Amino acid sequence: MPLIQNTLATFMALFPIANPIGAVPVFYTLTATETSSKRHQQALQTATNVVLVLAVFLVAGRWILEFFGISLNVLRLAGGLLVAHTAWEMVTVHQRLTPSEKDEAMEKEDISFTPMAVPLISGPGAIGVVTSLSISFNHWVEYLESLVGIVLIGISLYLCLVLGEPLIKRLGRNGVGALNRVFGFFILAIGVRFIADGSISLLKEAFPIK
Repeated sequence: MPLIQNTLATFMALFPIANPIGAVPVFYTLTATETSSKRHQQALQTATNVVLVLAVFLVAGRWILEFFGISLNVLRLAGGLLVAHTAWEMVTVHQRLTPSEKDEAMEKEDISFTPMAVPLISGPGAIGVVTSLSISFNHWVEYLESLVGIVLIGISLYLCLVLGEPLIKRLGRNGVGALNRVFGFFILAIGVRFIADGSISLLKEAFPIK
């Protein structure tokens, strides 16, 4: 059914890029001094913020591109570069937050919007994917179906953040790092596909076959 297809397509496209599992170690580091109830509250607010950010770009993506005069093919190329950059950092084990961002976050009482929701989870790569999806939709039902996929991402994130501590202890740093690199490999493949599709389409526009 289209509902299941569009919902799953959105969820499967976003999950490796948002990487809820990879966000768990950062979340527990930033909430190390918090009580269990406060940590659960932060997890819920983070998941809510991620859904809201991605939903805004899903609904308004088409108009944002039209306002700035950006074509879908250009967005695909730019989004592919961003996704590939994110994936490369994961594969080469770069930290998702810079040291200065992490130090600032450690001093904040509320980390649910920054740095957790933005830029850690619903960062440029996820926003680029959602915006690309929105351009291909022609009916409000398709937006609704994709929104269900985004909500599923939010639910998955919340469960990962709430239940993640035992997972971290079981996997250890090496296990979490290996899992991140696996996700990074698949994300890199998605980025390369976006770059290839965008480049080929731009070349066809520039040199139309008569």
